[in-house]
Amino acid sequence: MAFTFGQKDPLLVKVNKLTSTKTQLPYSYYSLPFCKPNTIVDSAENLGEVLRGDRIENSPYVFEMGEPKMCQIICKAKIDDKQAKELKEKIEDEYRVNMILDNLPLVVPLARQDRGATVYQAGYHVGVKGQYAGNNDKKSFIHNHLAFLVKYHKDETTDLSRIVGFEVKPFSINHQFEGPWNDKNTRLITCDPHASKLLVNSDTPQEVEAGKEIIFTYDVGFEESDIKWASRWDTYLLMIDDQIHWFSIVNSLMIVLFLSGMVAMIMLRTLYRDISRYNQLETEEETQEETGWKLVHGDVFRPPANSDLLCVCVGTGVQFFGMLLVTMIFAVLGFLSPSNRGGLMTAMLLTWVLMGLFAGYASSRLYKMLKGSEWKSITLRTAFLFPGIAFGIFFVLNALIWGEKSSGAVPFTTMFALVLLWFGISVPLVFVGSYLGFKQPAIEAPVKTNKIPRQVPEQAWYMNPAFTILIGGILPFGAVFIELFFILTSIWLHQFYYIFGFLFLVFIILIVTCAEITIVLCYFQLCSEDYLWWWRSFLTSGSSAIYLFLYAGFYFFTKLQITKVVSGMLYFGYMLLASFAFCVLTGTIGFYACFCFTRLIYSSVKID
Repeated sequence: MAFTFGQKDPLLVKVNKLTSTKTQLPYSYYSLPFCKPNTIVDSAENLGEVLRGDRIENSPYVFEMGEPKMCQIICKAKIDDKQAKELKEKIEDEYRVNMILDNLPLVVPLARQDRGATVYQAGYHVGVKGQYAGNNDKKSFIHNHLAFLVKYHKDETTDLSRIVGFEVKPFSINHQFEGPWNDKNTRLITCDPHASKLLVNSDTPQEVEAGKEIIFTYDVGFEESDIKWASRWDTYLLMIDDQIHWFSIVNSLMIVLFLSGMVAMIMLRTLYRDISRYNQLETEEETQEETGWKLVHGDVFRPPANSDLLCVCVGTGVQFFGMLLVTMIFAVLGFLSPSNRGGLMTAMLLTWVLMGLFAGYASSRLYKMLKGSEWKSITLRTAFLFPGIAFGIFFVLNALIWGEKSSGAVPFTTMFALVLLWFGISVPLVFVGSYLGFKQPAIEAPVKTNKIPRQVPEQAWYMNPAFTILIGGILPFGAVFIELFFILTSIWLHQFYYIFGFLFLVFIILIVTCAEITIVLCYFQLCSEDYLWWWRSFLTSGSSAIYLFLYAGFYFFTKLQITKVVSGMLYFGYMLLASFAFCVLTGTIGFYACFCFTRLIYSSVKID
């Protein structure tokens, strides 16, 4: 919804969390000794915002539409030892202050030397480390003067304006004044609106030191802009080098599509020749002399070891697949834009919960085919295995965040809401899905299974399960690793991610790649008279999660500057959870592709 403002209408400036890419631990704005309004009011936040650590509150800044202000004093604060220590730590860890005006985040314009263009940094730094001339000792200086610039687009017909930009230039200035202090009516020597003395540099910075007083001030300027309200987020979404992004993704898609086409062509031609040859065999001698995948027809649909766990994993994978598909469709249609803070995470959580219906259905259908009879047992495991592991990791990491007194720690009420979603909606839906799935007639195998299992002949080294599983994960990971870089950057370097159209294409390519590489390796396995394909089909494409986790480690050591042990544990804890989810998702895609493939080829040949 677009808000319009007339001349002198009040503009509500809100403060958000303090963030740092070095610690990944957000803190509330008022955890530092900044000026406070008479009453601090928390804004209503959705579930996604709370989980992201957003803490949106009102601020002491007073803006009026179209009314510039110079050197407005907010307050004078005396810093004690504890506050000075906290400020120095936040400056050392390069924390940024985030603010919001009319749902637009505050940005700092930065000149880019190599292109002569302007890029924008989300939020301004609490302060900087520096030194006085002739002194080598590093000091901490706080940004206590903010020069705000509000950009607006004027409607010619109504004479009302809409906010299209919110920028700031921070300064550190050791303010001086004459005479006794009289709150906001004191005239400063360092910047004086009556004498039109503006701040343009930080030549005399304000040092952070216990016992010192800091005067906080701000300017407000207004600038008319040609940017229309509908396009105001474009500035924020072009923070990254999008040209490299586009070329890299297109290049990756072309390579994967070419490989997929080659694989599909080879498979179709080889299979067609196999099926034709098998169906032309007439004599028993010819049949006995024949080798290949037809020989294992009596064992290929034999239930595998640990079939219960396989059913649970496949059901969970279906749940993930449904969640990602629905969420990405909504994102592509524009319902989950970055302007809707926390919307993406909220949508993913709710979709995951609702997809429990399909998880239960898929696991029970497969379970019944594999001659299982205890459908309630498989339902409970489907409902609790992955969510239980995820909740356990999340609970431990949240306790670590609590220990750091970060605003990123999820409150007890939100934790209770998550448990309620899990037990109150997800678990019942899994039970409903399982009941419906188990009521369906069992999926019939196209060939009969022998009573005595056939011995698997000794396999060549290149058909070793560990080798083929590890090889199988390379191509699916190759389909997504470029996009993965931008996703990791948006999460851990606090940038906006918005190219959901390309992400959806990459997701489709991932599905095709997982399916084709699994089918090819399954075909080679059956041709080697190894019929133990159930788990291997799941793990072949699922092994791409190993490469994802290794890449996450590479990204951690090459792109991030995390120094705290707790922050490192947070990163690897969440990436381990993401890799596990990716394994279940890609493994399920590969399993279903192989399942359909084996049913298709064995129903296409005449079995005597």
